[in-house]
Amino acid sequence: MITVVGMGAAAGAAPAGDVAAGAELVVGGRRHLDAVRLPEGVRTVVLGALAPALDTVAEYVERGRPVTVLASGDPGFFGIVRALAERFGPEPLDVRAGVSSVAAAFARVGLPWDDAVVASAHGRDLRTAVNVCRAYPKVAVLTGPGAGPAELGAALRDDGRVFVVASALGSAEERVERVTPAEAAARDWGTAVSVVLCLDGARALGPVRALAGVRPGPAGWALAEDAFAHRDSMITKFEVRALALARLGPRPGDLVWDVGAGSGSVAVECARLGAAVTAVERTPDGVGRVRANAAAHGVDVRVVHGAAPAVLAGLGEVPDAVFVGGGGRELPSIVAECARRARRCVVVAVAALDRVPAAREALLGAGLDCDGVLLQSSRLAPLPGDVTRLAATNPVFLLWGVRPHGRTEGVAP
Repeated sequence: MITVVGMGAAAGAAPAGDVAAGAELVVGGRRHLDAVRLPEGVRTVVLGALAPALDTVAEYVERGRPVTVLASGDPGFFGIVRALAERFGPEPLDVRAGVSSVAAAFARVGLPWDDAVVASAHGRDLRTAVNVCRAYPKVAVLTGPGAGPAELGAALRDDGRVFVVASALGSAEERVERVTPAEAAARDWGTAVSVVLCLDGARALGPVRALAGVRPGPAGWALAEDAFAHRDSMITKFEVRALALARLGPRPGDLVWDVGAGSGSVAVECARLGAAVTAVERTPDGVGRVRANAAAHGVDVRVVHGAAPAVLAGLGEVPDAVFVGGGGRELPSIVAECARRARRCVVVAVAALDRVPAAREALLGAGLDCDGVLLQSSRLAPLPGDVTRLAATNPVFLLWGVRPHGRTEGVAP
């Protein structure tokens, strides 16, 4: 039997000193080992690299000797239970969960967290946590070396969020501080940070929901054009948008650019599907429309006012996917720059036949695999006399370039 004990996340929740009684091997972080009464002659392993610790546990398990593993909070929540179950199976595990650091942090600030999104940046790329923080109003980020409040704050300083930084939860040194992202970026937080809550203050107390965590996806997408404010029918038609969304594949943790956003219909739809979105628009009235449409649909879209491709150089981020919906004579250079930056794919909508070859060459020149289709649709339209005709929409070329799997050498910030 491997007894896994969660400890320390809630005030006064440290387990009694004899939790390791009967164990012949006790594994845990240094502060956890120091907090318990160890049996006489017991062997201890201070957790650092996980693989050697698991090998030592295996030696005792194979001989049928009792092992205790000490962990923070709830060890089944982004914790060591996963690694133990993968190595030994769940049957020998006796898990005694404590209060998770996420639950404890939300308790300290008096907020429910059933509607919070939880992202782990411990030993992982910080960009996923950053993108989730941009897309959702209530996020808890489990931190790690090189991915703490300072790094998170530097990435989110312009996104209007508030941080709650919870350090050493449940200990005498516990601190829970509210700071702006800029303030977080300017400090050295040390190694005691347990979790960072990233909150949109106006929406932190969300509505009652039946499902926890990431909000359910929308009931439908490729919304009708009248779901968005737009100018003179200058909007990506829903048939085109449907295929563009299928090729972009926006999801929680992704960052999508909508370049030449116009009404922002593609940007809003990507945000509704859980992605963080940056919309680039060169006209002041277009910027206003994108913001109004995002607000009307209850999503966050970062809007950048400027003309591509020049304005793209100022975006200090690497998108997962890019939609290019405008560009004129600058289209080839815009597509080339987006293809150089995108991690996964670039989708281009082109109305003018003359511009298709150059856009395709720009995708191929960036090392992407390119495909495309000409979309021609006719919609049902009423006629006098209670009859119906087919009304043709303008044909649109949709091109997409996909980065070959595993090839990221062309991606540049």
